[in-house]
Amino acid sequence: MLEVRGLDARYGDAQALWDVALDVGAAETVCIVGPNGAGKTTLVQTIAGLHRAAAGTITVEGVDVAALPGHRVCDHGVATVPEGRRVFGHMSVRDNLLLGAYRRPARAVHRETEARVYELFPRLKERATQQAGSLSGGEQQMLALGRALMALPRLLLLDEPSLGLAPVIVDEVFDAIAAVNATGVSVLLVEQDVERALSAASRGYLLIEGRIVASGTTTELRESADVRERVLGM
Repeated sequence: MLEVRGLDARYGDAQALWDVALDVGAAETVCIVGPNGAGKTTLVQTIAGLHRAAAGTITVEGVDVAALPGHRVCDHGVATVPEGRRVFGHMSVRDNLLLGAYRRPARAVHRETEARVYELFPRLKERATQQAGSLSGGEQQMLALGRALMALPRLLLLDEPSLGLAPVIVDEVFDAIAAVNATGVSVLLVEQDVERALSAASRGYLLIEGRIVASGTTTELRESADVRERVLGM
């Protein structure tokens, strides 16, 4: 599904990613873990076309999308749930969802997709006419995830979905992520809560100061000295 090779990213003269390589298979959930400032958000934004790669390839189902703008990357079946949710607070819940279906194939079936989102998140249906800015943090995260699903993604990029949420709400969000993955959607999960990320994924990568320093199954990463010392502080 996703193959990243030799990926560099910069902010002016400051390099943020160095020679990153990773893969996400079809219907697979893969996590990226690492401390604050490791470059996790930059990695998601670069894959999504929101930040231009300085070097390397980002291949989605055989097509290199590294040079494409974000809306064109979305055309290749990639959708992003950004850090901080970024819902449009002055718009209704339903209007936020409909924004996710702006691609022509998604517009054609938006009613069916909206119904599936409401099945996944019943609270969004209850609040469909309510302004998104009046929702709780957990409900806004559900809305951001639902909006991404409206684009009919085959690859879902999630940036810190648990950030700022109560544990019981985090459980709901991760249950929804698992349900989405079970439908065949591949998931690349960036998450600072290492245990939560490793529990949700089958494989993972450890990103430190813009470099992948370890990778493997989630069991292998749990036992990794780098993860235990550099992320968990053990």
